[in-house]
Amino acid sequence: MSILPHIALSMGDPGGIGPEVIVKALADVDLRERARFLVFGIDRSLRESAERAGIKPYWSRSSPHDHDHGTISNSVTLIDYTTNADERFAARPNERSGKLSFTFVEDAVAAAQRHVCDYRRVDGVVTAPICKEAWSLAGFGVYPGHTELFGERFKSERCGMLFHVPAAPGRSMLNVILATIHIPIARVPIELTTHKILDAIELGAETCWRLGTLSPRVAVCGLNPHAGEHGLLGREDDEIIAPAIKEAVRRGLDVRGPFPGDTIFNAAFAGHFDLVVAMYHDQGLIPVKLIARDRAVNVTVGIPCVRTSPDHGTAFDIAGQNKADPGSMTSAIELAVQLCARTV
Repeated sequence: MSILPHIALSMGDPGGIGPEVIVKALADVDLRERARFLVFGIDRSLRESAERAGIKPYWSRSSPHDHDHGTISNSVTLIDYTTNADERFAARPNERSGKLSFTFVEDAVAAAQRHVCDYRRVDGVVTAPICKEAWSLAGFGVYPGHTELFGERFKSERCGMLFHVPAAPGRSMLNVILATIHIPIARVPIELTTHKILDAIELGAETCWRLGTLSPRVAVCGLNPHAGEHGLLGREDDEIIAPAIKEAVRRGLDVRGPFPGDTIFNAAFAGHFDLVVAMYHDQGLIPVKLIARDRAVNVTVGIPCVRTSPDHGTAFDIAGQNKADPGSMTSAIELAVQLCARTV
């Protein structure tokens, strides 16, 4: 008899679209039957989202205290942090929402860190979007995002941010990993090192293996226009990136580059590569979101826990209007279930 994976979902910013995309994604009965889900969030936010979407609430409720002492029920259980049943959450950055969304994530991480024999332990975490400014207002600005928080909590020596685009009719699966994450663009050339690029290559390749691609073909982006033109447009490509590629090849990986960032994604999306290593955030994210915004999934790699999330933000401009597309959240949950099913 197979054991269903146990997946935690943090609701994200209560004023954003996190409640809506969670409610819509888990409204799929077939998806709910593939795992047990524990949602850390606010009941009113979820219920109002369900009402606007014409979805009958399908979850049971438990308090953080009850859950800690063993109360759990059906396939979707909400750990409800409601303290004031009349409280509403503004669709803008604010301290209250920042504190709550941080608590949801912290408690989900704590559940993933429980002993393997503890029935309250979760196998993976799916995070709905948070507002980084709200985290800062709440005193958690030291964490630029989920990736850095997960890396610190799991004491990972190296962790990274990978975006997975599932296969679709006429398109192959693709993965894009970032060599640097949430840093100002001006700091990228300073913080980019051969070691970091090699880590990204290896972490990305390991993720491809877990997804079933045993011999991933890896393309590495250059940093400068035209990958530096052999030093004419910058020396980082030859002096920092090329040595990482050479070492990865020496370690037995199929790695090529550096390629100009404005052309390599065409080849990758056409199916010629399984993984692209981008040097900075927007170099990798712009093409991913342009091609597959409704399907792409953010995966934290290098930690001893499955963690996925949608590839979008809080979308305060459409929050509370039943306009949010749950596609990326659905993909994030499906990928978490897939990866956790391989480990339980």
